[in-house]
Amino acid sequence: MKKQIRIGTRESLLACAQAEQLKQYIETNCPQYEAVLVKMKTTGDKILDRNLDEIGGKGLFVKELDAALYENRTDLSVHSLKDMPMELSEDFPILGFSRREDPRDALVLPQGCEAPDVLKPVGTSSPRRRVQLAQLYPGCKVRSVRGNVLTRLHKLDTGEYGALVLAAAGLRRLGLTHRISSCYPVSQMVPAAGQGILAIQGRKDFDQKILWGFFDENARWQALAERSFIREFGGGCSSPAAAYADVSADSVTLTGMIVTKEGILQKKQMTAAKQEAEQLGMRLAHVLRSR
Repeated sequence: MKKQIRIGTRESLLACAQAEQLKQYIETNCPQYEAVLVKMKTTGDKILDRNLDEIGGKGLFVKELDAALYENRTDLSVHSLKDMPMELSEDFPILGFSRREDPRDALVLPQGCEAPDVLKPVGTSSPRRRVQLAQLYPGCKVRSVRGNVLTRLHKLDTGEYGALVLAAAGLRRLGLTHRISSCYPVSQMVPAAGQGILAIQGRKDFDQKILWGFFDENARWQALAERSFIREFGGGCSSPAAAYADVSADSVTLTGMIVTKEGILQKKQMTAAKQEAEQLGMRLAHVLRSR
């Protein structure tokens, strides 16, 4: 009889599609196990009429999944790394990271349109995207948009917004690549730390060996550098700080973006050996903070 591995996930289509990647890996590569998805609605999914920074930040997307791990109702949780708080319980660590999907932000237009309607706002709930859009398009109207990806697309297509800015990774994982009008280069729009990476969380005594083939070493170096940079600035949803790490054979190049108290957007790049990825994030944060 196969041993069951219970995978906790938010119940949205995107979250389930992401968890399904891990489920299929286990079933294909670990025939002694049966993987099942345990779907649940988080507080962040229920409260859609306010911005996340007003109601508790990123932790609202993980606490129900953490409770399921604590109560032994699940064995693993699959999260978008960018949604995970910077501080995690030692009892439920991140066991590993998936290969990174496209990390860039995508411009999405209403169906049938070839350019944004400049009389309507651009939809995003991300302070990080908001400040970078203001620099790219001075005078651009930006309005918050909440809900899952399909809900946001419906609001766009029915005329509430002239365009949306969404994570390219989520659109690709949902089979919606055709909705991407263009992607912003990292030099123009620095992504959220961890964007495009899946984090697999579990109890610290979980046998990680069965997941080694799913985990990606480059994603680990990227996550260490990006998250250490954001951690230095508080790491909440209300922070417009952003970070993206590019990994080569033996080094990591980290691009960091912050907004000063005076409202000035600043970016800087630094490079270090891969083994110094976490320290690199902290050093870059200190350099930008001291400007």
